[in-house]
Amino acid sequence: MSTGPRPARPSVRPARAGDPEEIDRIYDICLRTANSGRDATGLVAEPRLLGDIFAGPYLACSPDLAWVLAPGEVEGAPSRPVGYIVAVADTAAFERRLDREWWPRVRARTADRPVRPGTPDARLRSFIDDPPRTPAEITGRYPAHFHVDLLPEAQGDGNGRRLVTTVLDALRDRGVPGVHLGVGAANANALGFYDHVGFRMLDDRPHTKILGMRLDPRS
Repeated sequence: MSTGPRPARPSVRPARAGDPEEIDRIYDICLRTANSGRDATGLVAEPRLLGDIFAGPYLACSPDLAWVLAPGEVEGAPSRPVGYIVAVADTAAFERRLDREWWPRVRARTADRPVRPGTPDARLRSFIDDPPRTPAEITGRYPAHFHVDLLPEAQGDGNGRRLVTTVLDALRDRGVPGVHLGVGAANANALGFYDHVGFRMLDDRPHTKILGMRLDPRS
């Protein structure tokens, strides 16, 4: 018995970084994949904090290195993304810019909202109040970094590889010599994926593994 035509493969397109609806959708994807690739809804009291850390800064400060994975148009309107990737070419400069332009706004919005010590929200707030710095020994050879998230229905079929390839090609076009990223130690699927596409361990931390790839084969 025929099951009808197979749904069209989602396409990769530039993110609409200035569109509030698209930003909200990307924030939602971030939340729904934040628990080692699984849904973190209900685990945090302030769900937008995850997007404020792992998506919003890139859309605001590096919009030309942001793409989404989305089906085709629906009734003439853009469809909702099912995945995204955001990146920066110069991590050190990006972190300095966030200190000036991004974190003060997030702190001002959350300052009057107390959090219980030891909760996931407390860990997120500590990230915002005292943002970590990427070590110079990493940014020196691997200055770029990215974050990528796909909803469960978009995982597989090469979608993650297409997003990552899009970013790597864009960074190579800019002459960036290397790229790194952090992966939760418990996220075995992601660690396996990045090993398969050519990333190598740079810093084997207990909770977060830092992986890297050189983009210029001559260096």
